[in-house]
Amino acid sequence: MIRVECQVELVVKGADGYEASLSDVVPLLALVDESGSIAQAAALKGLSYRHAWGLLRGIEERLGGPLISKERGRGSVLSELGHAVLRAQRLCGERLDGNLQALASEVASDLNRWLAPPADDVRIHASHGYAVAALVTALVAGDQPVDIKYRDSADAVSALARGECELAGFHLPLNEFRPTCADVYRRWLDPQRHVLVHLTRRKQGLFIGKGNPKGIDGLGDLARDDIRFVNRQPGSGTRMLLDLSLRRVGVDPDRVNGYASTELTHSAIAAFVASGMADVGFGVEPAAHHFGLDFIPIVDEDYFFACDRARLSRAPLAAVIELLRSSGFRHSVEQLDGYDPRDCGRIVDLAEGLGEAVG
Repeated sequence: MIRVECQVELVVKGADGYEASLSDVVPLLALVDESGSIAQAAALKGLSYRHAWGLLRGIEERLGGPLISKERGRGSVLSELGHAVLRAQRLCGERLDGNLQALASEVASDLNRWLAPPADDVRIHASHGYAVAALVTALVAGDQPVDIKYRDSADAVSALARGECELAGFHLPLNEFRPTCADVYRRWLDPQRHVLVHLTRRKQGLFIGKGNPKGIDGLGDLARDDIRFVNRQPGSGTRMLLDLSLRRVGVDPDRVNGYASTELTHSAIAAFVASGMADVGFGVEPAAHHFGLDFIPIVDEDYFFACDRARLSRAPLAAVIELLRSSGFRHSVEQLDGYDPRDCGRIVDLAEGLGEAVG
């Protein structure tokens, strides 16, 4: 079975037609930043010191500035330019990560249809999340063909109703907004036909700089003129939850500086804040910690997959349910900050999962 990966690569281009990939240099810079030594970084990369230094010098000449400097008592440290290169690679990768993963899955599925006997692909349309990504990784590792498309929660559930996927991922808060949010999805779900499969419980909250340099205490601070915010796209479950939460604390979303600036994934939001292009974002806890940000929890929520009841005991869904209930998969989700997979794989009737409709 063919497996496909899509990765972001920074390329330096000169007016003379010269091109140089930063794919070798960026990991080397990261190791220098961690170890404080070019020699040690080179050894960890399996390179000679001379070759590693040559790579760095070549890129420095093209960029027009030093990537590394020497400091007394600290050895080799990254210059501001070096840190900027690292941030650029991370920002590019994380802002595109969800879409690239989905694209790689789609390309691999298409190629495998030509090269292998027909197989039952698991088609997943889902709101982006770290536990979803963990599931896709586990399915691929088990040679289960999977076609993942990250979409708005409402789009995912409507795709299930049209028969375009086997699993539709969406999330619902545990607080008073649950009925309002659930009503968005209720229109596409039939209690006789559909059931929910619990994936995880998780926390959503504010991403802020390490040490909280802006002195942010909660959602009310988003109304401040000195706060720059980065948002999720309209139609996403996170955006809907944020709108409701802001109005609860008396903040008009239209008055939030940067509210119209949007990104497609939790990782992209965190990367935006970590790069200094925004002061605050809103999303799930692992994204904040991955980028060295502080996190202020706001709400707990359930993440569900909706699916057809009749398909639960047949391939490919039966294999997915078995995987979700396995101790190995639950352990992998437990490693995610703010995630609780104790009910992972539990079948939930719509009446229980969605609750009462808003009257």
